Amino acid sequence: MFRFLVRRTLGALVILLIISAVTFWLFYAIPRDPATMSCGKNCTPDMLAQIRKNLGINHPVPVQYWEWLKGVFVGRDYAGFGHCDAPCFGYSFANREPVLGTILDRLPLTLSLAFGSAVVFLVFGIGTGMIAAVKQGKWQDKVASSASLVASSLQIYFVGYVAMYFLVAKLGILDNPSYTPLTQNPAEWASGLLLPWLVLALIWTANYTRMTRSQLVETLSEDYVRTARAKGMSRRNVFFRFAWRGAMGPIVTIFGIDLATLIGGAMITEYTFSLQGVGRLAVDSVEKSDLPMLLGVTLLAAGAIVIFNIAVDAVYALIDPRIRLA
Repeated sequence: MFRFLVRRTLGALVILLIISAVTFWLFYAIPRDPATMSCGKNCTPDMLAQIRKNLGINHPVPVQYWEWLKGVFVGRDYAGFGHCDAPCFGYSFANREPVLGTILDRLPLTLSLAFGSAVVFLVFGIGTGMIAAVKQGKWQDKVASSASLVASSLQIYFVGYVAMYFLVAKLGILDNPSYTPLTQNPAEWASGLLLPWLVLALIWTANYTRMTRSQLVETLSEDYVRTARAKGMSRRNVFFRFAWRGAMGPIVTIFGIDLATLIGGAMITEYTFSLQGVGRLAVDSVEKSDLPMLLGVTLLAAGAIVIFNIAVDAVYALIDPRIRLA
């Protein structure tokens, strides 16, 4: 296990390095100059040169990337900001704030949104899928399958606005989406994010319902499950000890990717509900051609996906004893 984790960690670092290099080079394919955008209307050549020096973009692109990469590991000196301690991801071109500090300020909201909605759609998605699989062909199965088909066709921006109009503006059942730190007031934290959780859960629950049902139906027809039933084991024991455990592998894989995507920034969700999380930060960095912030958010999203993929591979061995990490 230890050798496996070390090998995968080294591979993850290489992947992140490649992603950072590709993002850095692609940024300069955009025909927008951040120095010109920051200089304002009364810009002079001297002012433009000073801004380029302050932002660290007065060198060729390979030199800029090398300086940025060194800053991540050993820190970096900026002409306009002073010394930036490692890990230094630079300063935002738009607001001159440290990239890492800005991301860490926005991250708690995104984590709350991701984990809260994940709990909801896992409970309802897997639970509904289990019922549909056990009641295969009956009315419960047909209702669950039809509802999941309809829900999976919906879009967050549509459901979000409709839900806010009826549940918040008209009926006043739920609070307007907002974020309060969990440590400050747990009740306000939950009430402010409840609507986004429910909207995300409605759409993602549909996917997990269909996935859980298909995996369980397939697993329940396996020879080892029928053998366990033939030996006299109870239906409940067979279901949870053999069928359910065998069907969880693909679901864990998809969940790891989905959760990493949410942590990387649920852009549409945060934009729909006007929440200032990492996803909204990513959109703003693209609109403002803010390379340091864009790099930071991209690496966060990529790192989350890589880390959760490693975790999923490790969890496989616990779920299914037939799987061994090599």
